[in-house]
Amino acid sequence: MNAVSLVVPVLNEEKALPALIAALAALDPRPGEVLVVDGGSEDATCALVRAAGWRLIETDRGRAVQINAGVAAAQEPLVCVLHADTLPPTDMIAVIAATLADQRVALAGFTPLICGPDKTRWGTSFHNWIKTWYAPLIIRPHLFLLGVRLLFGDHAMFFRRDQFLAVGGCDPGTPVMEEADLCIRMAKLGRVKLVPRIVRTSDRRVAAWGPLRANWIYFKVGMMWAFGARKRLSRHYPDVR
Repeated sequence: MNAVSLVVPVLNEEKALPALIAALAALDPRPGEVLVVDGGSEDATCALVRAAGWRLIETDRGRAVQINAGVAAAQEPLVCVLHADTLPPTDMIAVIAATLADQRVALAGFTPLICGPDKTRWGTSFHNWIKTWYAPLIIRPHLFLLGVRLLFGDHAMFFRRDQFLAVGGCDPGTPVMEEADLCIRMAKLGRVKLVPRIVRTSDRRVAAWGPLRANWIYFKVGMMWAFGARKRLSRHYPDVR
């Protein structure tokens, strides 16, 4: 049941890690391992990871590069990529195992609820949910009809390690939207599924940008990725910690 590696790509996440450490300590059953891939943090991130007893790998910066390194180093057959600011339900490992027991599913993810310390961002959460439907309908309608959904980093995506490696993993040349790109690759092997179970993701981007600007950025970056402007994506997706 615990044959799941949690891979956490990080960069300067000392503010988010204490809550994640507490959430992962509460998981039942426990994961086989927690493997954190650091892209050059300059704060206390690595010290917190070591204190938690998690495995730490240090790589070049870039989520695709970090995810690829983490999955390559993972020791379990099932892998979940979890962002530092996303908190899973306590039965996360059981949900992953049950979902991937269906061999028709190649990749899946949880449903994010965007939350702050004093509010839930219902509008942005709804947009996050509905774009998993409208994005493939617009850019890959044939895949949409086969049950493929486009998932993103805050969905806590999970898959079989050998299949991830077989499709070449994430594209290091895609600085943003690498998870959506992975969905397209994994769709060759089976269904890409959104699981109706909640993970709670920080609203730090929405708080920094404002709800309207945040949803416009999400939409714009998605459309730029879909129509080939991938090299310019990072300019339109400001870093928030």
